[in-house]
Amino acid sequence: MPTAISGGTRIATNIPAENAYNALITANNNIANRQLRLSTGKRINSAADDVSGYITSKALSARNSALNAALNSTGDATNVTAISQDALDNINTLLTQIKDATATASSGSLGTDEKIALAKGAYRLAQQIQLVTDSTVFGGKQLLQGGYSGDWTIGYYANNTLLTIGIDLTTGNTDFNIDSNNFNLNATASAQSKAGGVSSNFAGITGLNLESLNGVSSSNLGVFASGNIGNFLTSLADALQNVSKVASYLGGIQVRLSSQQSLLKSQITNYDAAISRIQDTDVATEQMNLVKDQFLQQSSIISLAQANQAPQTFLQLFK
Repeated sequence: MPTAISGGTRIATNIPAENAYNALITANNNIANRQLRLSTGKRINSAADDVSGYITSKALSARNSALNAALNSTGDATNVTAISQDALDNINTLLTQIKDATATASSGSLGTDEKIALAKGAYRLAQQIQLVTDSTVFGGKQLLQGGYSGDWTIGYYANNTLLTIGIDLTTGNTDFNIDSNNFNLNATASAQSKAGGVSSNFAGITGLNLESLNGVSSSNLGVFASGNIGNFLTSLADALQNVSKVASYLGGIQVRLSSQQSLLKSQITNYDAAISRIQDTDVATEQMNLVKDQFLQQSSIISLAQANQAPQTFLQLFK
């Protein structure tokens, strides 16, 4: 810190002038720094401003960027579950209508023509189920044909190891508690039939083949025959139950994703607050200090001018 040494009557080293000049330089530097902080809104504009604060704020910013990426990834995973659930709801409605038509066809009061009409109408609904299955797509991948799975980054450990959640819609996922989630009309199951061949398998129900509805005719009522319609109704009811199981699996994942989204948003806000506290300018404080430094600048200029008058004072001794 400067010391008030006058130097007596020696003018070869004008100490008061040097002190005033140094104070002026300090005030000018402080004013420049205050104006930079006010203009950028940042208290730390370079590592030299606050070495530890600079390191901490950069680390927090990097973490926050990763959390924003995780939030986007969580949103994508939520989209997958939402798209799949909407499709399953649609399939459930169509399958219920097919079951209703089958129940109606089981009535003994209906003739052959009426049963055929019901079967053909139900087959059109089955075709729509296949359309729903084929058009349920995300990221260029089919979601409901029994082969989709994906891992989504939803967070990070302190060492940046990924925290992921999996969405498994593959055939045979044990979380469904069913044999298959394949909703193709002509899907096949690995279970062997009595003849030793491969049997049909819609929605995890071995032997359920919705395409058989199109084969109902006056010469062969097929699944609508009195000996077959009871088993067909049971299979449809079981298929509806399995559709609900898959939707429930996705619903559980969606609940987790919703919770994670809320957590990530809160974490991002908290990190923003921490970064702001370290890095951003306190405008009121900087403005107050700027006024003080401007006053010191003016007083330093006055003091320097007065100190430079010393030689003129000492010249009076030679008169």
